[in-house]
Amino acid sequence: TVEKFDPRTLVGKWYKTDGLNPNYDLFDCQTNTFESSASAASELDMGIFLRVTRPPELGGGYWENDLSEHMIVDAASASASPAFPNPNPSGRTMHTEGKMYGLKFSENWYVLGESDGKGDVPEFKLVAYKGHTLQGNYEGSFVYAKEPVLPEGARGAVREAAKRAGLDFDEFTRIDNTCPTTELALNDPDAGTGTSTTDWIDLVIGEGGVIDWVVPGWRGEYNKK
Repeated sequence: TVEKFDPRTLVGKWYKTDGLNPNYDLFDCQTNTFESSASAASELDMGIFLRVTRPPELGGGYWENDLSEHMIVDAASASASPAFPNPNPSGRTMHTEGKMYGLKFSENWYVLGESDGKGDVPEFKLVAYKGHTLQGNYEGSFVYAKEPVLPEGARGAVREAAKRAGLDFDEFTRIDNTCPTTELALNDPDAGTGTSTTDWIDLVIGEGGVIDWVVPGWRGEYNKK
């Protein structure tokens, strides 16, 4: 984990360019926007944008989701400081908890590597996370960059940071941030579709839907192995 992480370096818009967990990390057209919280210097408000794709065999298209989370930045070391009053023996960088689509969750985030872009390596953040819901635990990892595709000049540094953390960057998958506009979003009021109960049930509990994202294995498929 990056020591003495400065949360101000996260402020602004970031693309998720590569992800590890197919249930959580690989939605299309992903951006996160961070703003300093008015309540405390050690807190951030995060805007989340992503698309949930409907399989072509079910008619294709996508639903756009615009969500928000409140992140609390933990102290960079086990000792407290005025900016970060809570000691952090866990070593995590940030944490959050709340509800998404009615499901309670909590997540710990760990910034494993980063570049400020001032040298030869373009800006990036390599993040791992561990989360929990009443259905069990989940984890994954992803890369933030300032461009929709991770710049080639950052790939070596990301790979090294992943290796130090026991991860293999070859196991990550590039996220599709092309965001085509050849089709209207299914939840667009002008699209004429995506408004029926069946459509929203598919979105929430269908294969690859929201609950698969928030509660992987909720159907019990992992218990059958």
